[in-house]
Amino acid sequence: MAKHQFQTEIGQLLKLMTHSLYSNKEIFIRELVSNSSDAIDKFNYLSLTDEQFKQEDWIGQVSIGLDSKDGSLTIADNGLGMNEDDLINHLGTIAKSGTKSFVENLTGDAQKDSNLIGQFGVGFYSVFMVADRVDVITKKAGEEQAYKFTTNGTGEFEITPVTKDSHGTVIYMKLKEDEKEFLGKSRVEKVVKKYSDHIAYPIVINFEEDETTGEGEDAVTTKVKRSEQVNAATALWTLPKSEIKEEEYVEFYKSLSHGDEEPLKYLHNKVEGSQEFTTLFYIPKTAPMDLYRADYQSGIKLYVKRVFITDDDKELLPPYLRFVKGIIDSEDLPLNVSREILQENRILANIKQNSVKKILREIKKLEGEDSETFTSQYNKVIKEGIYMDQTNKDILLDIVRYKSSTEEGLVSLESYVSRGDSEKKEIYYITGENEQVLRNSPLLEAYKKASIEVLIMDDKEIDEIVTPMIGSYNEWSLKDITSIDAPDSKTQEEKEEINKEFKSLTDKIKEVLGDEVKEVKISTRLTSSPSCVLKDSSDPMAGMAAMFAQMGQDMPEIPLILEINPDHAMIQKLDKLEDDSLFGDLSWILLDSAKLSEGLEPKDKGAFSTRIANLATKAL
Repeated sequence: MAKHQFQTEIGQLLKLMTHSLYSNKEIFIRELVSNSSDAIDKFNYLSLTDEQFKQEDWIGQVSIGLDSKDGSLTIADNGLGMNEDDLINHLGTIAKSGTKSFVENLTGDAQKDSNLIGQFGVGFYSVFMVADRVDVITKKAGEEQAYKFTTNGTGEFEITPVTKDSHGTVIYMKLKEDEKEFLGKSRVEKVVKKYSDHIAYPIVINFEEDETTGEGEDAVTTKVKRSEQVNAATALWTLPKSEIKEEEYVEFYKSLSHGDEEPLKYLHNKVEGSQEFTTLFYIPKTAPMDLYRADYQSGIKLYVKRVFITDDDKELLPPYLRFVKGIIDSEDLPLNVSREILQENRILANIKQNSVKKILREIKKLEGEDSETFTSQYNKVIKEGIYMDQTNKDILLDIVRYKSSTEEGLVSLESYVSRGDSEKKEIYYITGENEQVLRNSPLLEAYKKASIEVLIMDDKEIDEIVTPMIGSYNEWSLKDITSIDAPDSKTQEEKEEINKEFKSLTDKIKEVLGDEVKEVKISTRLTSSPSCVLKDSSDPMAGMAAMFAQMGQDMPEIPLILEINPDHAMIQKLDKLEDDSLFGDLSWILLDSAKLSEGLEPKDKGAFSTRIANLATKAL
């Protein structure tokens, strides 16, 4: 016998389960039956493709045993089974990405934490909502030794070598005194029909019932053991859509996602012709916790002729659709298809291409609250798609949403175009890290004055890479307002006259600031601020931002251009100032305050503070 400590995160999860924070306790049956079905899927594949495991008389089955005398419930399967390492890795550890994030988000508030648990997916640990003790007796196919995993849901578990005749797993649950309702045959049958009716293997309930023989005084009542299959045992996705109820789609999703939230959208398609395949996809209402992790878990299960092949192949859909859950079932792939073959397989490539188009079309159709929910959860990954998927770029550009300088909420590019100047055909945008900083940027002043809408893109890391490569949308060019001239009512002659008038001032400021700026020039974009800074878009490094970001490297510093507002009182007085010391302080303040307005930091914060203090002292 070997004692082990649960992973810290599991310990916290078990504590929640033990105290029954989750409002829907009956789902422990769904979770365990789903795990059994997965184990049978895996052995079924081996039995068809590996000579060692071919058994003519093997039929996958889940058995539920009810023992009211012992106060226990068992769920058993004849699937793949587990060895000692599997028990430690699958039951003693949560390998799922985002576990730490999940635990960190727990609040201690029962209702909020219940929702989180439903989102995370409780799996095996849901048994502790109803059980005082759990034994898992299991033997892995192809191995001689069986093991028993025992825990009471506290900080430890034990693993003991035992004897078991055949491969598979038996989960024995000693139910809590107030949870004996789950020993009633009708109660368990109702739960199975609700959540697991379309598990593809028979689910059999083994129970005892009273049987009376004889009549009157000769009547004798005895306990008789009975078995009854309680599910349809037909894979849901194989049925015609007309035969499937809305609630059946929803419950299948809950089983697939191991959660309790309804999906935002589902789409079920059967394709016939030169290739035959069926897909059933779900878009979750809430993004998975591992959405932005490199080790995210694929949500797609691949079947061939109803035989489970894999659920961890990230090639089944493009990475930017990694939030989608569901099934792909092909009639044409070989059963023994390997991962290497999958990556190069033309049949699968066609299925993938077809699936992506269908999913994106359904997303584009979302309206109202559904559309807002989708955008709140997945807008950033859609931007990834724009960068990654040139084939579907147009429809992705229809789906993506942005903040606006003039409109409430988020806007589509299509709606921007409907409000824009149809002669210029330009879509203006500004990128950065902080929405409020961008909205208050001096660079927007001329656009506000001219009532021109600007898209506020505050997902800096991705927007700065993706947006420049979009180029255009429906023949409308995307323009970064930091690299183009702002709208201006002045004629070219007037601009030349102003530049000439203030040339000595711009030269003098450049002399003070030296190499801190590439150039000091008169601005046409400012209306109320005295100055602003821009990166030099003509610098060779400016066009390489995407490349550096892809390589995970920091972008080399691009020289700044300082623009000053000739109409601002400060600039006009500065032009006539004869105090060189004060002129120097004000020149640096023009630069550093402009940097702050764009979310940048002064190079020397101490010097900036000193200059502000000097200026305030002189003003007083």
